Amino acid sequence: MHRTISISFTLLFCFLISLISCGGSTNIPNLPLDENTDRFTFAASDKTRDQSPAVPESELDALADGNTEFACDLYRELKSGDGNIFFSPFSISQALAMTWIGARGNTETQIADTMHFTLPQNKLHPAFNKLDIELQSRGEGAMGKDSEPFRLNIANSTWGQDGWSWLPAFLDTLAVNYGAGMRLVDFMTRPDECRIIINDWVEDRTEGRIIDLLPEGIITPDTTLVLVNAIYFNAAWFEPFEEENTYTGAFTLLDHSEIHVPLMEQGRSHRYSDGDGFKAVEIMYDGRELSMLILLPEIDRFDEIESNLDAAMINGIIDDLGERHVSLILPKFEFDSKFSLKDTLYDMGMTDAFEGGAADFSGMDGSRMLFISEVLHKAFVSVDEAGTEAAAATAVIMPRESIPEPAEFHADHPFIFFIRDNLTGATLFIGRVLDPTA
Repeated sequence: MHRTISISFTLLFCFLISLISCGGSTNIPNLPLDENTDRFTFAASDKTRDQSPAVPESELDALADGNTEFACDLYRELKSGDGNIFFSPFSISQALAMTWIGARGNTETQIADTMHFTLPQNKLHPAFNKLDIELQSRGEGAMGKDSEPFRLNIANSTWGQDGWSWLPAFLDTLAVNYGAGMRLVDFMTRPDECRIIINDWVEDRTEGRIIDLLPEGIITPDTTLVLVNAIYFNAAWFEPFEEENTYTGAFTLLDHSEIHVPLMEQGRSHRYSDGDGFKAVEIMYDGRELSMLILLPEIDRFDEIESNLDAAMINGIIDDLGERHVSLILPKFEFDSKFSLKDTLYDMGMTDAFEGGAADFSGMDGSRMLFISEVLHKAFVSVDEAGTEAAAATAVIMPRESIPEPAEFHADHPFIFFIRDNLTGATLFIGRVLDPTA
């Protein structure tokens, strides 16, 4: 039945939350430390990635719950802008978790509070490793929306200034839990060449969907470390929409005006629930291990529902879902998003990390010279009759504090001088020199 509908899909990030919270196969994939190692010199770590970390379910749950809380917090910060929103809270969390390895003192506490890292360092990083392994075991035998095999690929990389001194414990944690050997590059003399190399790495890991993550000028000679996460997802619907049922129909905007867009239609059994002022439906992907959760507020209550969005609300919606025959209409769409998260994360409580002199990343190199200058995120999503393709990447850019130019003190004209006792402050002698030759 063709009819006017209003629908919100600014909450599509929930499908990434579903990736984190679902169960599935326990087959452990081969997760290499790094690829194309012949192209780069690596900072030394004799550790290999732990392929079977011993992490209890309670700690995986704590990691997933914290990621969902962060997802909702960040969504509330970003929703004030105009237009569609799409991002990967998982990608942002993992990039900043790698950064958190080296954080100490107030910097460590502020990042943990902002990101909802409730596990201590020695438990959070193995939990991320376990989660990565579980996620990348999904979709065995399932199809992607492009008729190729299902893909859920997650990759991490770190890029450090050649010649900088990195602490072995920092490099070991990256290697064991994130499969991220540190490639040594020359930001100091070839900043833009390094930027292009990192962008090419991201583009390759996201099958060409995330291009130019790092814009021109973002990498400078002071850049010392860049930490990157990339995620790519391509899955067919468990029950695809029939293309012949797609039609052009009205989509009602928040101001009650209408536009006309391609609308996909099907009548199938889905997990569905009614709530106070909204409806929710879960659409399964092939293999039934992953899903898209769509929350549809009543149009005049959209702002209210959106403002109340939090992890408890999402978990409550998921708990209330039940099988029901659903007459489902969903628009086809494709768009990308990009964000500079520096100011947003600062406002959320990560203040010291962005301030040279206040930031403490001494767990990386033993100094307090490093700080975060930018956190960049780009994401892409495409939904059609066949399924969903999504990609995202996050980069944390860390320069070092610039060493100030030597102060000039040329006593080549008259001056006054004191001879003092430093412990008591007593002035023992005082004098002036008007003519050193007199």
